[in-house]
Amino acid sequence: MGVSFLSTFPTLLPLVAHNPLPTTRYQPRSVAICCNKIKADVSDEDQFHWRRRDILKCFGTTIGLELIGSSGSLVGIANAADLIQRRQRSEFQSQVKGTLYTAIKGNPDLIPSMLTLAINDAMTYDKATKSGGPNGSIRFSSEISRPENKGLSAALNLLEEAKKEIDSYSKGGPISYADLIQYAAQSAVKATFLASAIKNVVEMRRKGIYCTLLTDQMDRADAQDPDPEGRVPIWENASVKEMKDKFSAVGFGPRQLAVLSAFLGPDQTATETMLASDPDVAPWVQKYQRSRETVSQTDYEVDLITTFTKLSTLGQQINYEAYTYPPKKIDITKLKL
Repeated sequence: MGVSFLSTFPTLLPLVAHNPLPTTRYQPRSVAICCNKIKADVSDEDQFHWRRRDILKCFGTTIGLELIGSSGSLVGIANAADLIQRRQRSEFQSQVKGTLYTAIKGNPDLIPSMLTLAINDAMTYDKATKSGGPNGSIRFSSEISRPENKGLSAALNLLEEAKKEIDSYSKGGPISYADLIQYAAQSAVKATFLASAIKNVVEMRRKGIYCTLLTDQMDRADAQDPDPEGRVPIWENASVKEMKDKFSAVGFGPRQLAVLSAFLGPDQTATETMLASDPDVAPWVQKYQRSRETVSQTDYEVDLITTFTKLSTLGQQINYEAYTYPPKKIDITKLKL
């Protein structure tokens, strides 16, 4: 039921009375007017002159209160729409996880290449110009065929096949290559961690908790052209300085370089040996080597997950409506009561 803004101020109602003013002389009376701590006492006819500014303040305050009161329903609608979109994205992510899990399980030998594919796609990011990053540009033939991406075509082909299946059931449009590549890498990390703990129920439960640290972000936009050449080193030929410079260019340091060393070239041992010669990187290399020798591998796994999560979001803007769709409308005339 609507409420007039004037009705909230009874003392102002005499000003807008619908009855015509009496022809007799106005009888002086005392009127108390209170609004926004402004008070005037009118006891004389000659003093009955309203300040326009004060009246407008009263009206503005009252209208504002009405708008605030009615905004609750708008907030409720917005919250409901947000919940619907969250559910749609959650359902889509669950389906994508299932598809990628099947693809990875059938091709475990491609896991290292899949992780390097995600790294190289993201490593085109340049912090100074805010360009490049995990934008799916590595899918272009002119980029995947570059020397630094040698041997990654098989992993990309696997994801191409997975994309066809994902797009067939997606209700919110095709999945972007940017999302597909990064999500596949995170799924590969999760599958690897859980596989190493499958014989120990307690350990598997702990690793499952660690894997929840992986981001569920799925809203990256695809690049329309290949990223500039020369932004990603040929890892097996790069010096420690070149690696450190590249990681610095994307906002990373020696710690992230050490934890990703297993995917920077075909020979992890050779890469780590070279990195261990640098005083900045050596402490981290040694820390992760010790961690991998333990049963839990806690330090290594947590830092790897954290680094991959940050890597997969470099330069990306969040689109909360990605992969959502208008809910199906219900025809109430066809409902059976």
